[in-house]
Amino acid sequence: MATVDLENTAKALVADGKGILAADETPTTLTRRFDALTIDSTPDSRRAYRELFFTTPGVAECISGVIMQDETIHQKSSTGTPLADVLAHQGVMPGIKVDTGAKPLAGSPGETITEGLDGLRERLQEYRQMGARFAKWRAVIRIGEALPSSTCVHVNVHALARYAALCQEQGLVPIVEPEVLMDGSHTIERCEEVTGNVLQATVNELFEQRVSFEGMLLKPNMVIAAKQCPQQASVEEVALATLRCLRRHVPTAVPGIVFLSGGQDHLVATAHLNAINQLDGPKPWKLGFSYGRALQDEALQAWHGKHDNVQTGQRVFAHRAKCVSAAALGAYTKAMEGELARA
Repeated sequence: MATVDLENTAKALVADGKGILAADETPTTLTRRFDALTIDSTPDSRRAYRELFFTTPGVAECISGVIMQDETIHQKSSTGTPLADVLAHQGVMPGIKVDTGAKPLAGSPGETITEGLDGLRERLQEYRQMGARFAKWRAVIRIGEALPSSTCVHVNVHALARYAALCQEQGLVPIVEPEVLMDGSHTIERCEEVTGNVLQATVNELFEQRVSFEGMLLKPNMVIAAKQCPQQASVEEVALATLRCLRRHVPTAVPGIVFLSGGQDHLVATAHLNAINQLDGPKPWKLGFSYGRALQDEALQAWHGKHDNVQTGQRVFAHRAKCVSAAALGAYTKAMEGELARA
């Protein structure tokens, strides 16, 4: 695919008020979530769950793309249509997660390396033929007393850049996801320091491997205090620290930054995105979202594995998508949360 096509796809994914649904949980991860609600996890029930989101009426008004997992992109809807085609018919771009997960990093206790480069070129070719227009790869960085190590950062950002270069070679827009985890007790200041170092290392490696910044998207964590930190930061502090960090380390050539929710619940993730977009000063990239659980959890609870609850689940999902869409424009208000009850 020509560079201009990659750029157009990247820009379309971060169109005003739109973002990405990360529906790329592995069967193992989704089974754990189903088990918590006593929902049987089978290929068919997982397909039904994905289809709930993919067929929500008007979904394309808020969602530009969906990241799928290998099982999902190979599945067909209840009417026999490939799920990638279901999305395309809705006006939503199909995407695919292509890493094979984080594994223990040899010689670095407590740290991981994301695998999946072997055979990636061929897998990307297959996914492109199946309708995928973009891909995602997640690197996991943990903060600890002596973590992250420089080795962990280096090997993970190198893999991210190799993945991104291969994606662009095969005509897919890479979403580059260097996630600094919320786990631990570190402060927001420590999170900003590590996030900045990881982003700078990522950008440097992308440049070295000749990845076109104009034809990619960045999916970072927000700068936030760890879950166990005694001093939790306010919404405004998170917004200021996050935008400051991005301004220091992300090239203006990148068309969009689509935040991960990273364990934040739906209300917090929505409020943080809104606050970031409401800040004054230069924001040379679109600041949007690529949320997973923050977009899905409420609908999962409403659906609860029952066919009779599909429309209820879709209504709940559509409401959350509308709220997050407004946050991507800096136009979200708490009053919007009551609109679902009045509908």
